[in-house]
Amino acid sequence: MRKTLSLLLSVLIAFEPMLFAAVRGKEVRYVGGSIAGLKENTEGRLALDDGEAVFTDKKAKDRLLAIPYNKIDSLEYGQKAGRRVGVAVAVSPLFLFSKKRKHFLTIGFFDADSKKQGAVFELSKGIVKETLTVLEQKSGKTVEYESEEARKQVQK
Repeated sequence: MRKTLSLLLSVLIAFEPMLFAAVRGKEVRYVGGSIAGLKENTEGRLALDDGEAVFTDKKAKDRLLAIPYNKIDSLEYGQKAGRRVGVAVAVSPLFLFSKKRKHFLTIGFFDADSKKQGAVFELSKGIVKETLTVLEQKSGKTVEYESEEARKQVQK
């Protein structure tokens, strides 16, 4: 199961250049997964309410996905680091020496029919630590980190 979610995250990261710019503020982006009817690259917010994590659409504020904490099976966190290119380089070549990081959270859970599901979200940098902490506390699951570097970035 863990390998399946890791593979899913790896495939999504491989296609990362096709994704839009990093999310900002308190936003998240549904990057992909096994959720029927939820489009990839949908931006919104992930509200960590009392009984469930709720993903709502950025524009319409519609409730797109609700994951009860007691149905969460696994939590994984990883990063994708890349160089800044494009317009930034045109402004100053020094931007080539800076890195941008994208932060990915994979939530494995069981749906209402007890089928295993997975959802990969790109988190904005400012909400990573808080989101992981709250999900660990409320679900009772420990976040598995893709690498030691990812763990260090969160636990600063």
